[in-house]
Amino acid sequence: MTSLVRFAPMAELRRLQQEMDRLFDTFFGREAEATEEAPVVWVPRADLAETEDAYLIHLDLPGMNKEELSITYQDGTLAVSGERKTETKEEKANYVRIERSYGRFYRSFTLPKAVDDKRIEAKYENGVLTIRLPKAEASKARRIEIG
Repeated sequence: MTSLVRFAPMAELRRLQQEMDRLFDTFFGREAEATEEAPVVWVPRADLAETEDAYLIHLDLPGMNKEELSITYQDGTLAVSGERKTETKEEKANYVRIERSYGRFYRSFTLPKAVDDKRIEAKYENGVLTIRLPKAEASKARRIEIG
C-alpha cells in the first residue's frame, strides 16, 4: 500500500535557507556574544584580508562616530563593539518597514598568527572602520636557502 505525502517546496526551501544561514553564521563567527546587561542587536558586515605584512579588517559602520566604538586585542583575538543610537527626529513619522539596525553590536576575530600588538592601527572614514594588524617578525614567511 502506498501513501501520499504532500510536497511543499517553498517550506522546504525556507527550511534549507534557515539551516544554511545558521551554518554560515556559526562558521564565519557571526554569532554575537550577548549579555543580559548589553544584548547584541545587530552585527556589522566585515571584510578580512591578509597581506605579507599585516591582517586587514574592514567593518561597515555607517552612521556612527568613532567615539561610539571600542576596539580591544588580547591573546590573538580582536574585538570590536559599540552602539548605534536611533534617530528621534521624526517623531510623527509612520514607518512601514525599518531595515537599518540600531543598538549594541559585538564582533570578534581570532587571528591565526602572531600580531605585533604595539603597532595595531585603526582608522574610521566614510562609515568604514579599517583595522591594520601588523604581523610579528617571527610569523612572517622567510625564504630558506638550500645548502
